[in-house]
Amino acid sequence: MKLRKLFTCALLLITSIILGQYNYEPSDTFPFGKANPEAPKQLKDFQPLIGECNCKSISRKQDRSWADPVDMIWKWEYIMNGMAVQDKTLKADGKHSGSIRQFIADSSRWYVHYYSSGAPSTTLSTWEGNKNKDGNIVLYRDNTASNGTLGWFRLTFYDITKKGYKWVGEWVDKAEKITYPTWKIECIRNEN
Repeated sequence: MKLRKLFTCALLLITSIILGQYNYEPSDTFPFGKANPEAPKQLKDFQPLIGECNCKSISRKQDRSWADPVDMIWKWEYIMNGMAVQDKTLKADGKHSGSIRQFIADSSRWYVHYYSSGAPSTTLSTWEGNKNKDGNIVLYRDNTASNGTLGWFRLTFYDITKKGYKWVGEWVDKAEKITYPTWKIECIRNEN
């Protein structure tokens, strides 16, 4: 009987140690996970977005006019035991997408790896950038315009509050004097 109690205590101790190593993952108590205190402090750049929002996604049509808004749920959570952030979208039009966001301390930049059900790829697109002095999160990826002009596709999270946030995807020239928005999203936090 003493051996059985000793074995049970040892098993409970080992289980608590193993589970304790992963206490920043999503759980019943923290459905979107938590930031790991060992992660770079910049991980908290995305903290106001963690959770779930109801959003309207609007993109440009081929004729350059804006399409009708598409309802979307945008869900954000901490992953990799609170060392990174993942977001995923569920859109009413069936074009779902997501990203894995890691801050690389050696380069002092965010790297965002994007994937989409509408355009599966063997290699994920990558944006990089930072939070700016205005509190916006701005990310870039090289992109040449249809007329051959070199530039970037720039993604910006802005108007970030406890109630929600806005996002815009736009082509910009290298001097960032010419901008052409192609996709806009407005989100309101889902309190459920």
